[in-house]
Amino acid sequence: MLAPKRQKYRKQFRGVWRKIAVKGNELNFGSFGIKAVEPGFVKDRQIEAVRLILARATRKTGKFWIRIFPDKPYTKKPPEVTMGSGKGEVAYFVSVVTRGRVLFEIDGLAQDEARKVFKNVSNKLPVRTKIVQKN
Repeated sequence: MLAPKRQKYRKQFRGVWRKIAVKGNELNFGSFGIKAVEPGFVKDRQIEAVRLILARATRKTGKFWIRIFPDKPYTKKPPEVTMGSGKGEVAYFVSVVTRGRVLFEIDGLAQDEARKVFKNVSNKLPVRTKIVQKN
């Protein structure tokens, strides 16, 4: 799984959602991309599942880029534990995704094939997405 090598602090607050993405909102590398339509957290396991789909799709020809990284620790308390006695332990890492953020890019595939791949990718993600194309 993806995780940061080191962190300044072990636990973080959840934070508040920003309005729309001002960074990472355009295609920079590939000719097709998938963009978030709503904000949310994307888990490290979900990014790994998408990476496997993209790796299989671009094995012969093509290249893909992962534009998000899970750098926020997400804590959870165990089931059937009462309130209080501190914050829970780090369960996994998440990537904070705002509206308009490009999540993944792909290049070297035909348009219909890229759309089919991104359709599979969007099923693995917890946020609604749309497919974008370089002009």
